[in-house]
Amino acid sequence: MESTTLGIEGGVDDLLAVLDEDIRHVRASLLRLDELRSLVVKRDQAALGGLLERIRGESQEYSTNESKRESIRREFAAALDCGVGDVTLSRLEAVLPGENSIEVAQRKAELRSLTEELKREHSKTMMLLSDCARFNSALLRDILELGRTGAITYGSDGAAKVQSDSVFVSLQL
Repeated sequence: MESTTLGIEGGVDDLLAVLDEDIRHVRASLLRLDELRSLVVKRDQAALGGLLERIRGESQEYSTNESKRESIRREFAAALDCGVGDVTLSRLEAVLPGENSIEVAQRKAELRSLTEELKREHSKTMMLLSDCARFNSALLRDILELGRTGAITYGSDGAAKVQSDSVFVSLQL
């Protein structure tokens, strides 16, 4: 057990740096979701395009952190003599001594809290985008009378008349 602890203590600082970057990334994601909702409501196409480009750039940068995390997990798996999938923060927290264990536990708790908040914010964003899509579909359907046979009215002589002149765009030739 002592040699296992010594084997993983060397990578703890690297792990904490990766976890700090994960925390920063989740916080930035929360801000981006808030900004996305705001820009959708404002219908600011230029700013939405800029946000998309920033997200793409940050995504490529963050992949470096993911690679570091996987490398650290492989090192810890070798030191703990287990599979990479079995290396979790809870397991490391149990194996690490004193201060290192406390720091890992703090990062784990903060990440858990932030990911729960991210799930809630993601749901809010999805609901907004779903409502926007539903509203746009309804608007197009009403403007173009898609999927309808037309409103039928009856004149004083009893003759049926299809009203296609009530739409904004007539599809009749």
